[in-house]
Amino acid sequence: KHYVETAQMALTGFSIWGHLSVVVIAFILVKSVYCSNFEYDFVTCGSALKIMNVANNVRLHSHDVKYGSGSGQQSVTGVDSSDDHNSYWQVHAKTGAACTRGNPVKCGQTIRFMHVATKRNLHSHHFQSPLSRNLEVSAFGEEGEGDEGDNWVIVCNNKYWSRSEKVQIKHVTTEYYLHVTGDTYGRPIHGQREISAFPSVHEFNYWQAAEGIYIKPTEVKSRTSEDDDDDDGRDDDGSEPVPHDEF
Repeated sequence: KHYVETAQMALTGFSIWGHLSVVVIAFILVKSVYCSNFEYDFVTCGSALKIMNVANNVRLHSHDVKYGSGSGQQSVTGVDSSDDHNSYWQVHAKTGAACTRGNPVKCGQTIRFMHVATKRNLHSHHFQSPLSRNLEVSAFGEEGEGDEGDNWVIVCNNKYWSRSEKVQIKHVTTEYYLHVTGDTYGRPIHGQREISAFPSVHEFNYWQAAEGIYIKPTEVKSRTSEDDDDDDGRDDDGSEPVPHDEF
């Protein structure tokens, strides 16, 4: 009888510890998934990504081809291809500021997009666009340095810019939205879509993060410290790039 009771107690203890182990493991897994999602599911400062227009399935694009009218600056277009290296844009802080590499971009935050291949910034102003006569969108500056016309606000509904979310990209100076028109160019950029800035909300000015290299935070900070973070943070070169080739 003594041996039976001892065995039963041992089994009971094993069962309790087994259940506790399962609970602990489950907690760790849930926490890991949450942290992973927080680190990887947002567009972050320093990331180089392609930006896709949701309604038209074209990606924001540029190249060293100047407009033949308007400002004469480097043209910005929309292309169907998902593998064109001229469609990468890197997220930077607004003009004259800095943002910590790997920090998620907040909804309502002002940022710049630098064209990776030519190091000119996504830009707009009061010149007319060549085809639709909306406002022109160009790539401007040298080595990532331009002016106040390079600043854009991310308009979204959550706390941070999620890679799965449709957002609008609103120009600070003109208050117009980054927009795809139904017009296409002829030579030398035959078939590429006109990108312009449009004065009001429209189905053609919703965008989504697509392929890219996303910089993740070096560590998951508390939500309080994230709330206090702004464009005045210093660069953190310890951040790690996260490849993301497909949606």
